[in-house]
Amino acid sequence: MKLQLFDYIDKSVELLTYYYPTLEELAENIEDFLKDTLDMSNVTNISYRIKSENSLREKIVKNNYFIETQDAESMLMKISDLIGLRIECRFLKEEELLFKEIKSLFTYKAYDGYYKTTESSPILLKLAEKQPQIQKNGFEIYKIDGIYEYGLNKFNFELQIKSMVNGFWGEIDHRILYKNYNYMMNENFIKEIMASIKDSLYMVDKQLQILFDHVQRFDASAVDSANRQLNYLLSKIIHDIFSAKIREELGFEFNFKKTSDIVVEYLQSNASKARELSYGENFVKLIDQINNIATVNMNIEETIEFDRHVQTQDPFTDALGKGVESIIQKDFYWNLLLKIIHRIEGGNYVTILESFLTFIRYKYTLLFLTMTERYNLSKEESIQLEQALLNQCYHQFEKGYSAYKLVIGNFELLEDCLTHLSPTTDYETLMAELLRCLE
Repeated sequence: MKLQLFDYIDKSVELLTYYYPTLEELAENIEDFLKDTLDMSNVTNISYRIKSENSLREKIVKNNYFIETQDAESMLMKISDLIGLRIECRFLKEEELLFKEIKSLFTYKAYDGYYKTTESSPILLKLAEKQPQIQKNGFEIYKIDGIYEYGLNKFNFELQIKSMVNGFWGEIDHRILYKNYNYMMNENFIKEIMASIKDSLYMVDKQLQILFDHVQRFDASAVDSANRQLNYLLSKIIHDIFSAKIREELGFEFNFKKTSDIVVEYLQSNASKARELSYGENFVKLIDQINNIATVNMNIEETIEFDRHVQTQDPFTDALGKGVESIIQKDFYWNLLLKIIHRIEGGNYVTILESFLTFIRYKYTLLFLTMTERYNLSKEESIQLEQALLNQCYHQFEKGYSAYKLVIGNFELLEDCLTHLSPTTDYETLMAELLRCLE
């Protein structure tokens, strides 16, 4: 005969499945409300999750809910984190700022320590409790109980505010301490080690905050310098992370700094085009993206499959695309370049390559516009110069298919050449000198 506990669990899971569409609707409503109400300058993301069946089963057994109440629906409605919402921010001090902002918005006193924004609002937060709360592991967390009044029902939810560091720490703590039952004899020792790790993460948070504040204060004259410093730092981080992953898969590592430099310039370009961000904001956004690939496999030895041919609107990028397609399974550095971008940004490989080629063409276009303005070229001269230099760049590319030369090396050569040419240089001399520099 089956234990009554497990019949109770099965009934609870059935109820969760029944209520799931409603819970998802309420979670989306709360998420939309927070996005519309909060000052999003301190927020990097707002997300939600509905309690899973396995998590519900575990919670019932762990908390002995069957002893407290044998009515499965009553029990389900009492679970505080049936819906879990998370407000993500960059730094620890922003957690406090966001909590204070929430308190300033939820001022209408309802009941039992719960507050609303208005009398008619269905969303309640329990703000009478001290925040941040102290967890069982001894660490602090901004965790607020909430209620969504939906008809005659009241659905509980839990709202957390987490910085990047606390979000990362939460994953470690949840997977190693909270969910692991295999080392009870050494639990105190493990907790001491975890506390040491947490202290180290707090130090990282302070260092990132200092760096972020510093780059935010750069004036216009220091923008180029700030960009170079951030690009150098990001390149090193990418190189270190992917070096470790390559070593795991291949058993050895090598220097691909030039490839990581290209990836960073491409990512920075994409981030700045998406919306107007400062270098500091771009830096934090990219750090967050890079952190997300920590557990992703590289599959270094696997081929890259394109589901169609590369399509561009420009003869130069069209030729480059065909060239890359022809060598992508042979040239390790092009293969690695696309795999790194894919792991960080997602998407399919052919779209990534098309976006990367567009980035290259845009970079060359900006350089040609600078030349046209500096040397006062006519429209015809500008077009001829651009075509000649692009043809030369492509012929050089065909010799070794070097991504670094295409994206960075050619620009260094051309910019160095331009520093030695006076703005009064005639068109023929300008053309001859620039072509010579690219040889």
